[in-house]
Amino acid sequence: MAAAAFQAARRTHCLQWCIPAVLVLAAGVAGNAQNPPKPPAERVEVPPPPFSDGIYPCSNCHGSMKPDRTRRSLEAMHTDIVLKHDEEHRWCLDCHDADNRDVLHLASGERVPFEESYRLCGQCHGEKLRDWRAGVHGRRTGNWNGSKGYLLCAHCHNPHQPRFRAIAPKPAPHPPTRPNESAGARKTGEDRNEKTHGN
Repeated sequence: MAAAAFQAARRTHCLQWCIPAVLVLAAGVAGNAQNPPKPPAERVEVPPPPFSDGIYPCSNCHGSMKPDRTRRSLEAMHTDIVLKHDEEHRWCLDCHDADNRDVLHLASGERVPFEESYRLCGQCHGEKLRDWRAGVHGRRTGNWNGSKGYLLCAHCHNPHQPRFRAIAPKPAPHPPTRPNESAGARKTGEDRNEKTHGN
């Protein structure tokens, strides 16, 4: 009888405490599944952006100017910049922050420093950003399993005219020769194999 009473008390205790505890734990796990923690952002090492001499920081001139958001041809300054980067739909302030010219901004309005301009470019060129991070597009140096150094998009592409100019193809290279072998005495692979392997 005492054993049966003990078992009944044990079941009641489990129902009162264990099941609610399991439900609370399950709810916590489900909540984390909906909002998983974000992995820490990878720090990308890049050299300073390739600014034209005397042009940065932009706030040296723009700091005292009221932003003019009117789309127009630039005539007072920056006349050397010709926009050939989706120019029908884009203008300076689509990338440059109107209120703080020392930074760029994403489509969301988030400001990004010029050292993170790859984030801005990646909004439209996502596949290039993916390849750039993987070291397939652009230039990356460093260790396979450690720190890496990257060049920014602007180190190779003019952000206002990113397409490379066409270049004329060069002639094919000459095959290598051995030091004491002249071009006329060059043997084909088959000739060398016959002598080497005696076939």
